[in-house]
Amino acid sequence: MMMVNELFFRRTEFMQGIGWIYLPAGTRLLCVLMFGWTGALGLLIAGWLACYWYYFPGELLRATSGAICGALGPYLIYLIAQQRWGLRSSLSKLTPQRLLICALGCAFASPLLHHLWFALHGELGLLPGFPVMFIGDLMGSLIVVYTAKYALSLLPLPQGAR
Repeated sequence: MMMVNELFFRRTEFMQGIGWIYLPAGTRLLCVLMFGWTGALGLLIAGWLACYWYYFPGELLRATSGAICGALGPYLIYLIAQQRWGLRSSLSKLTPQRLLICALGCAFASPLLHHLWFALHGELGLLPGFPVMFIGDLMGSLIVVYTAKYALSLLPLPQGAR
């Protein structure tokens, strides 16, 4: 999804790694909703590889912190959704309104964790990127989620579900 984002939305980038549309945020949301903690673990590994090899080559600490923030934010929102709504792996209790709330939560949590890390390490010049990162994560999440919803609507209904 990062490559698709680069292909279509590179020109919307505010600064490196912060864009007005960020499709990987939607992938993060889907991964934790569908796979729970194993999805978060996969995001952590993929995020570290993307950060270390693409965004911040050779910067081990920055790659690790970026991967943790990118995986932890959506996972925390998933845990809150589980607790508040009794969300389970079937996602049967995930209404469109709740999905929107999850998207908003993820779009807030991940940038918040990233910017807290930046601030703790003296990178205060990146703070203006917070609203852009929030908007980019929200837009990316909505694009991915609604594209997935549309793609699923094209599939035939299972036998007996009519």
